[in-house]
Amino acid sequence: MNVVVVESPAKAKTINKYLGPDYTVLASYGHVRDLPPKDGSVRPDDDFAMEWEVDAKASKRLSDIAAAVKDADRLILATDPDREGEAISWHILEALNKKRALKDKTVERVTFNAITRSAVTEAMANPRAIDMELVDAYLARRALDYLVGFNLSPVLWRKLPGARSAGRVQSVALRLIVDREIEIEKFRAQEYWTVEADITAEGPPFLARLVTHGGKKLTKFDLNNEASAHVAKAAVEAGTFTIRSVEKKPARRSPPPPFTTSTLQQEAARKLGFSAQRTMQTAQKLYEGVDGEGGLITYMRTDGVDVSPEGLAEARDVIKSHYGAAYLPEEARRYKSKQKNAQEAHEAIRPTSLARRPESLRLDDDLRRLYDLIWRRMAASQMEAARVERTTIELETADALTGLRATGQVVTFDGYLAVYEEGKDDADDEEGGRLPAVREGASAKIEAARADQHFTEPPPRYSEASLVKKMEELGIGRPSTYASTLTTLRDREYVRMERQRFVPEDKGRLVTAFLEQFFARWVEYDFTAALETQLDEVSAGDLDWKVLLRRFWTDFHAATQAAGELRTSVILDHLNEALGPHIFPDKADGSDPRLCPRCGEGQLSLKTSRFGAFIGCSNYPECKYTRPIGQPANAEGAEGQDSGDRELGTDPATGQPITLKNGRFGWYVETPSEGDKPKRSSLPKGWSPTSLDLEQALRLLSLPREVGAHPEDGKPITAGLGRYGPFVAHAGTYANLGDIQEVFDIGLNRAVALLAEKRAGRRGGGSTTALKDLGAHPETGEQVQVMPGRFGPYVKSGKVNATLPKGVDPAEVTLEQAVQLIAAKAAKGPTKKPARAAKAAKPKAAKPESGSKAKKATG
Repeated sequence: MNVVVVESPAKAKTINKYLGPDYTVLASYGHVRDLPPKDGSVRPDDDFAMEWEVDAKASKRLSDIAAAVKDADRLILATDPDREGEAISWHILEALNKKRALKDKTVERVTFNAITRSAVTEAMANPRAIDMELVDAYLARRALDYLVGFNLSPVLWRKLPGARSAGRVQSVALRLIVDREIEIEKFRAQEYWTVEADITAEGPPFLARLVTHGGKKLTKFDLNNEASAHVAKAAVEAGTFTIRSVEKKPARRSPPPPFTTSTLQQEAARKLGFSAQRTMQTAQKLYEGVDGEGGLITYMRTDGVDVSPEGLAEARDVIKSHYGAAYLPEEARRYKSKQKNAQEAHEAIRPTSLARRPESLRLDDDLRRLYDLIWRRMAASQMEAARVERTTIELETADALTGLRATGQVVTFDGYLAVYEEGKDDADDEEGGRLPAVREGASAKIEAARADQHFTEPPPRYSEASLVKKMEELGIGRPSTYASTLTTLRDREYVRMERQRFVPEDKGRLVTAFLEQFFARWVEYDFTAALETQLDEVSAGDLDWKVLLRRFWTDFHAATQAAGELRTSVILDHLNEALGPHIFPDKADGSDPRLCPRCGEGQLSLKTSRFGAFIGCSNYPECKYTRPIGQPANAEGAEGQDSGDRELGTDPATGQPITLKNGRFGWYVETPSEGDKPKRSSLPKGWSPTSLDLEQALRLLSLPREVGAHPEDGKPITAGLGRYGPFVAHAGTYANLGDIQEVFDIGLNRAVALLAEKRAGRRGGGSTTALKDLGAHPETGEQVQVMPGRFGPYVKSGKVNATLPKGVDPAEVTLEQAVQLIAAKAAKGPTKKPARAAKAAKPKAAKPESGSKAKKATG
């Protein structure tokens, strides 16, 4: 009997069909061990010793594997054929050895690039040992990520409240997005003009552009205003032109290579609108096999562009039979990666059988669309080049002072374009289409001339496709990690997406500025790429992984220590300087952009609170002017004076004004009330202050509102908006609402049902409503929640409760922070109650002193 271990049940199910009854295939469900999320999991002072932990679910799976191996002759580790797959096999082997489950069993490692019968059978016939050089590279990468995260993130939490985390690759990717935004902000548009003419010359009309004016070749900005453009246009209209030359050049357009991980993510983003994460999840399903089919594509984490001889031979057969011999090149095309740090350890991503056409498969929509894209790219990569003819017509006046040029391009043979054309991130100038046949020396007539105004445009923000492309070009991270990196940036709210483009949030800009000021070396593009190169050297056996860690840790540890000792005021001074152009832009009148607009004396500066950073006046508390970081008082779109106050209208019931205001903790609406304090309501998450109108403000100020009387006791049920979102309340019981709109619309029946569910939950053992659900614990799988407590908020998972540190906003707590707090609390063990002292004999009551002496003694 042979036991085969793979990562996923889907992969196990597919492989099981190819192996006979002598094989048992089990799934490990990914990694079985990881570094506990607590201090000390990697110990630099102990030669980078690493402490691994098996979670409860993985422990059961390891027990199942150990039980199966007990009666087996051989354990075959068949995890994925990359660094991560090698690490999973190593972890399984280490864990089983600790259980003493292997004894004299034979252990083998096999890899296959595709889950097909032939690939699996061949792999089983050619086993090997675990590649410890790949494992060492994994250990180095895991230790680096841990050391950065667990040493840099706490510095951020202490010095920049509201910041979530920093990461070795994540922070550099964020810097790319922020740097591009700064480029855009610094950009100043330049005006330029072009002159074009519709021309006829013994045939149909065509378009030509002015290229010579006054005997001089024009550059882009020679015509930089309307006056010069109209002078040039007049010269074209007055000129008599002849065809000076007609040049036709044949050209070839070669197909792109088959997909790598990076190019698949880019094209899926351009053509299908998929995020990197969605692309990889879909590709994983295609690789593992769907609905009884074997694996439909080869392994999807690769930077290689090579294809096996069998794959090439099949591709040529399919192309010849479906498209004809004219579309088949004489020899199969071979590609080599041009990307920095490419390992090319595996084949390109391709269908396991090109004969399995997309239309022949019954797949879910995402699977079908991605498979079709992969199929077309692979087919195109082995097809004949497209042939085009590029034509250039030069026109000139007799005195050669004015010249025009027409360019055109026509496809004479479509070749691979019959199947596939690569997408583009940003539009560029395309050459014109077919030009009419003209002869040199023929006269040309100007039918009409136009002068058009243009302005240069800033560089575009990064899309997922262009950011992935840029990261790969720079050698930052690995394509297999791009999806999780971009997801983390969004989850941390460091960036947001607008029209499928990354826009940095102020929080992201603040973190980037902090890292550039105090950890500049570690967010440099070249440093990050060099580190990836060193990790590749570890994989190749050319560098010891602990040598790499020692080099990194020495300087990095010193930098974290130094930053941790800096006073917050010193850090804010640096950030004021670094972010000045963004948070204190120059004013049109030349006045001091940092002068407080309210008191006219104080200087505006970055401030911090437990809710995050904001702009405040140096004269606080005498002057309480505040505003968010990203909206200067003089910015376009900022309403009102001072802190962005804007009167929305008058309350029809009271006749009092309703005002939109911007405070330290965000936007709110306010109206005077009969009491000392005005009535206020914060804007809910997702509501834009720029589009807020009087009707919306009135609805907010109507909260809390009475929904009706509870049918059981007649006490009122109210609906309101609290710090943690909308809710309904009755007799001390609060039930959360899923949508802000519900707080205005919820009826009595729905409110009663929600409250009943809440109370039923309490009777079932729950003690109170979670303030925030953070998700599943990465180790135990149990829910992690932020809970309200008698002595303050705390985080809870299973039976472990950990109090939130003073000053930490429970609404801002992340899963990562919660897991660390829970791990630290669990490491301390349960708190032991002190033994109760034996009761002392009750002393006899002393006779009270009279008068003032008694008062003095007790007072």
